[in-house]
Amino acid sequence: MPEIRFRPKYISFDCYGTLIHFQMREAVEPFLIGRLSPDELDRFIAVFRTYRFDEILEYAPYDQVLESSYRRTCRRFGLDAEAAAIEAITTAVLNWGPHPDVPGPLAKMAEHFPLVILSNSDDRHLAASVPRLGAPFHAVFSAEQAGAYKPRLQAFEYMFNALDAAPEDFLHISSHQRYDIIPAYDLGIRNKVYLDRGYDPELPPYEYFSARTLADVNTALGI
Repeated sequence: MPEIRFRPKYISFDCYGTLIHFQMREAVEPFLIGRLSPDELDRFIAVFRTYRFDEILEYAPYDQVLESSYRRTCRRFGLDAEAAAIEAITTAVLNWGPHPDVPGPLAKMAEHFPLVILSNSDDRHLAASVPRLGAPFHAVFSAEQAGAYKPRLQAFEYMFNALDAAPEDFLHISSHQRYDIIPAYDLGIRNKVYLDRGYDPELPPYEYFSARTLADVNTALGI
């Protein structure tokens, strides 16, 4: 990763997937094993992800997003959406912890820059997850507060307005191209890091730095 010479006013992060280890497949699989073949299971997980994206284009509480997208996916595969599965999926989010590369490098980063979270979740999810990250945050913003999920520009604009800041004030870090990197580019956030967790392909036209770990980002920032 090349040197980042820009000194941001804020470093903003996506939370789930980027900082918190997003383990949706692990939450869903126990309710599908024996009902789907391995190939069908892989397709189910992919379709479930697609429906979650579709559901967040209009704000609803995140538990409702998960339930609706899971039910839609089950219908596609001719399965009943069991109440126990829905409860387990919505509860799982509250129990996930950080990626192993996060706490130490994040705490080091917080010594040099104000850190901000802009998350596609509700306040109660962040109240459970943020303390596990091991670093202080200047501000934590949820879709619930913004009334919109990323990639809606409204979510980013809520963060700008709350901090009285402009797009050029941020270094934005995310492991999601569709939710974060693309809309950040469209809004004029020139300094972005795609933290590659394997969710999305590289999209060089969107002008970001690419990194594998937060430690790489710290090295690029010279800290």
